[in-house]
Amino acid sequence: MLGAVLWPIGAVGAAADLPVKIVALGDSLTAGYGLSQDSAFPVRLEAALKAKGLAIEIVNAGVSGDTAAGGLGRLDWSVPQGTDAVILELGANDALRGVDPDATRAALESILSRLEARRIAVLLAGMRAPPNMGADYTRAFDAIFSRLAATHDVVFYPFFLDGVAADRALNQPDGLHPTAAGVDAIVGRILPKAEELVARVKARRGS
Repeated sequence: MLGAVLWPIGAVGAAADLPVKIVALGDSLTAGYGLSQDSAFPVRLEAALKAKGLAIEIVNAGVSGDTAAGGLGRLDWSVPQGTDAVILELGANDALRGVDPDATRAALESILSRLEARRIAVLLAGMRAPPNMGADYTRAFDAIFSRLAATHDVVFYPFFLDGVAADRALNQPDGLHPTAAGVDAIVGRILPKAEELVARVKARRGS
């Protein structure tokens, strides 16, 4: 048949076995503020996934101080061609600075839409506003992530700092950034969702 493409035997299977390339796109919580490079979230998560027997590579694209708009602005060069999946962890600095929740949502919406257009799987990590921002702001901000998860085909982890926020034993003296033990606690809780993300990529390769 004219135009038929003949794939080498085993080529499809070989592609399915390639390491899953993940970019962790985030702020200081991803970058590993105040920690050694080996204690940063992407490094610790990669180690945990590899311990499960999964072939993956995670790139640390965390930038301290970054907002959702900042992540959108650097999206193309932070998430290069060949990326299979993104762990999206942004919003903490928006809340700390009192950024309009509508602006944060719009920036995250644009990031998700652009990643979807590139067929990149996403794990969306939610964030919560600090209580001192007031009830109205907190309510509006906290709703951003569940609403995005409801309208986009993402793996959703509702609160990145679940089990770690406000625990002095798991945070650095600033009360905002996790210690190495805090990072390990985050990794332990988010690991099933990260495994689901990898499974999505493998399913797409096999389809």
